[in-house]
Amino acid sequence: MTLFDRLILTALPLIPKPVVGRFSRPYIAGETVAQGMAESRRLNGLGCMVTLDILGEDIDSREEARGSRDAYLELLDAIRAAGIDGNVSLKPTALGLKLDVDIAYENIREIVAHAREIGCFVRIDMEDAQTTDNTLAVYRRLRADFDNVGVVLQACLRRTVGDAEALAEMKANVRLCKGIYREPYRLSWRDREIIRRNFTFVLEILLRGGAYVGIATHDEWLVWDAMALVHRLELPRQAYEFQMLLGVTERLRQVIVESGHRMRVYVPFGRDWYAYSSRRLRENPDMAGMIAKDILGLSQDRGRR
Repeated sequence: MTLFDRLILTALPLIPKPVVGRFSRPYIAGETVAQGMAESRRLNGLGCMVTLDILGEDIDSREEARGSRDAYLELLDAIRAAGIDGNVSLKPTALGLKLDVDIAYENIREIVAHAREIGCFVRIDMEDAQTTDNTLAVYRRLRADFDNVGVVLQACLRRTVGDAEALAEMKANVRLCKGIYREPYRLSWRDREIIRRNFTFVLEILLRGGAYVGIATHDEWLVWDAMALVHRLELPRQAYEFQMLLGVTERLRQVIVESGHRMRVYVPFGRDWYAYSSRRLRENPDMAGMIAKDILGLSQDRGRR
């Protein structure tokens, strides 16, 4: 972490909410479903699929978990009504994972079942490492009955190679990312080059095993490496997709689309934008520095590792 990044991280609690909102505007679609739909239509027009995520996680009650479930059911109906080329992503802790695994399972099951009825897909996001076992357990239970559900693996975690091998055997639908959470050393690789190499290693395990992979990265080196791997394996474009966050490395996103690869953009929205923005910046000081440099005009393009 650079001195600049440390200064930004230290200053975050002092930054007024409207200023955080201005900083976050390129990366969040808004607060309402209508704003999420509008941004999704724009991205569809640019040749990108989308995945919509209602911001919020770590709820404290069953009532809040049911509220999150109902919001996703309404979102699925909105996607169908608007004819959006997209799916949904959800945080399991927003559906009750930390209250009780069975509560989360039942809530997510209702969402996945409704998604299947309307021909849509649900991605179960991966959060911090203490949720990994339970998240994968919920996913495996759902896969016994549904094929329109996927999960996420994080290349920074030491356990991910084993998880990838198991998911490849299931022919799972997996989003692979580096991972944003700052985990204990015993659980997570820290060296950036090792994380890069692990990303590529895990990606090959998944693709060779027949898994459908969402290659989620803004790292140009990894994009090239993934393209080279896809070429070597002679995979059809329907066997994988690239994924990026809203407002990040847009020039690279355009290059990927123009090269003929499928691209999906993560579109977060909701009233919890402030907590989401602050938490993401605290968890990834490098990202805070990048955004600050971007806002200050010190870089020519938005980026995220």
